[in-house]
Amino acid sequence: MNDDELLRRLEAFGGFGDADDGNDADVADNGNVQDDGVDDDADQPAHFDVNEFLAGLDAIFDAHEAATKAGPYLEQAAVDAENAGDNAGLLTVLNETMGFYRSQGLHKENQWIIQRALELAAKMGLEGTEAWTTTLINAATGQRAAHNYDQAEELYHMALDSAKQTLSPTDRRLAALHNNLSMLYSETDRLPQAEAELREALGILESSSPDANANIDVASTNTNLALTLLGEHKLDEADAHAARALDIYRNGHLEHSAHYASALAGYAQVRYVAGDFAHAVDLYRQSLAVIEECYGTDTDYYRITEANLKQAEDAARQAGVEVGGAASSAVISSEHSESSNLSSRETHDSGTAGASAGEDFSAPLRSGRNDSEIAPHSDRNDRETAPHSSQSVSSRPRITGLKLARAYWNEIGKPMIAAKYPEYQGRIAAGLVGHGSECYGFDDAISQDHDFGPRFCLWLTDEDYAAIGERLQADYEALPHEFMGYARADDGTVTPRAQGAGRRDGVFTIGDFFESITGYRKAPAADRPHEWLMLDEPTLAAATNGEVFADPLGAFSAARQAFKFMPDDVRLSLISRRLGMMAQAGQYNVPRMLERGDGAAAWLSIGEFADAAASLVYLMNEPVTIGYLPYYKWRFAALRRLSTRVATRLANVCDQLESLLRLSSAACYGGAGFGEGGRGAAPAVAQVNETIERICGEVVAELKREGLTRSDDTFLEWQRPYVEEHIRGDAACLRSI
Repeated sequence: MNDDELLRRLEAFGGFGDADDGNDADVADNGNVQDDGVDDDADQPAHFDVNEFLAGLDAIFDAHEAATKAGPYLEQAAVDAENAGDNAGLLTVLNETMGFYRSQGLHKENQWIIQRALELAAKMGLEGTEAWTTTLINAATGQRAAHNYDQAEELYHMALDSAKQTLSPTDRRLAALHNNLSMLYSETDRLPQAEAELREALGILESSSPDANANIDVASTNTNLALTLLGEHKLDEADAHAARALDIYRNGHLEHSAHYASALAGYAQVRYVAGDFAHAVDLYRQSLAVIEECYGTDTDYYRITEANLKQAEDAARQAGVEVGGAASSAVISSEHSESSNLSSRETHDSGTAGASAGEDFSAPLRSGRNDSEIAPHSDRNDRETAPHSSQSVSSRPRITGLKLARAYWNEIGKPMIAAKYPEYQGRIAAGLVGHGSECYGFDDAISQDHDFGPRFCLWLTDEDYAAIGERLQADYEALPHEFMGYARADDGTVTPRAQGAGRRDGVFTIGDFFESITGYRKAPAADRPHEWLMLDEPTLAAATNGEVFADPLGAFSAARQAFKFMPDDVRLSLISRRLGMMAQAGQYNVPRMLERGDGAAAWLSIGEFADAAASLVYLMNEPVTIGYLPYYKWRFAALRRLSTRVATRLANVCDQLESLLRLSSAACYGGAGFGEGGRGAAPAVAQVNETIERICGEVVAELKREGLTRSDDTFLEWQRPYVEEHIRGDAACLRSI
């Protein structure tokens, strides 16, 4: 999906300030968003000073008080910028907040900030500016830190496309972008691609630095490259790059930089793998001292490095090497001054003593701060490594279908591709998407009685499928049928609907796969709303759920993401329809049917109301952000999960709908010992009607917050014309009669 389409979709998100004319901000040479001097709202007396905000934030970090003061400071700054009507200032605050939340591991909270920043940047018309590029980089890095790899990769590639227009070939932010993308490749087990991105970043930095031998970003990139090379078993080259990183810190007298800890830990990992345990222990101890001084001990970064130190010490003792109990005298003194704001401090233990920290250096919406992320940067896939076939059912690990599929791909499928189809490694996408509870992440032990087992999908272009598709399918079918104690779903455990044309794994062309689910080989165009309206939400959910484990070509992810970009006219039309059904079924027919004593009709009306309300919650929260509501079986499981997400719109509706359904029996049938509509039903009837009206009131409040209505009327049918005012297209199918 290109930038134009994303901007078109993001313009509909709404709810974040008053910027709707695209004239709120200019981008200064250093990448800061600055006020252009146009007074968009003369009635706003407040004033927000961006430079004062940035100076105050720098002071907090310089004083090592970020852990306690940065969060409240950023929250207040966002309020101040919003009150002042300064969208340019607000965007700067949001970019800084993205970096800080990453550094604190507040990944759920950061989803709201990321969404808000992208929406605001789009509303301000910043496409084609440095600010748009940098916001994309920061958003992508936040998603990567949260392990939302599909979203992160798409945003990184959008940032690369944008950077071609907005950044010079020697801009350090371009190097940061390549560096960050390399971390995503590393974390998704694509080390050759990670290495290539790092070499690209290193080339940019070395060619643009006045003195590459004293440049902290060159040092950071060498550390990251060393860890990636280590994952590729290139020990000698890894050692050279890790050593060079430390040399740069020393040549440039940068030992007081907070990021020196990352270079120390990176070299420690290399020395550990090389069997030089004494040196590894000394380096880990030095790194811990820097981490403690700059970030304290109550951080994942400290705990992971401490665990790595302990393992290195244990290995040294087993090897008969004396390492002592104190840190080396080379440990940095307590006079560290933290020179930059950490944007993320992602920490993943790979299970080896060598697991260490690399770093990225993506700047927030200004270039004056070295927004470094200290994070592991090597092979970090979340996968199971238990023996394949030696486990009995009783001893096999409890694992979700998605994790089982990822492990099966990593340990069985990927090596097969490398061995038999090396020329296609960079073209085959793999993952698990489509029908089945495991694709939604809702599977449990009960789900394993059918259509469950180690499996994955391989997606090819039409051209590649013509060349190798049938042969690859045969090789897929020949893969081990037992893995981690689980058997492939066949020989009686596959239901008829998961066979033949409806098969759920194996080799597909990209177009055939989506056509088998949706009837369309690719998402309908935005100017064909009638086709979008023919696709129900469960169908779209099945086409966009699951996980993509590898997609070096990017073609499958682009096709999958296109189905998430429902045109906003269609979304608004569906919102109007849901409002109409909630009014008709819930506000109108439930009380009438109960008054008539027709419990069956009332029960069905409550069900229609609940279905429409659940759909409305998903539509209001944007399919591009959260996906689509799945089919009835998993509808409430999906709503419960969504309701726990930070900043979910209408988050309280799920609990109220469940209460409504619990009350429906008593309200519709009066409970045991009462006749239909008898007095015993009266309290439940009152609660049912009150709950329906409360939900409808919350819906109206949310419509107003989103700018979709000017009316306070809580009868939802009367809200439909206001919502439909925002539909731009003239297709008759988009509007109510």
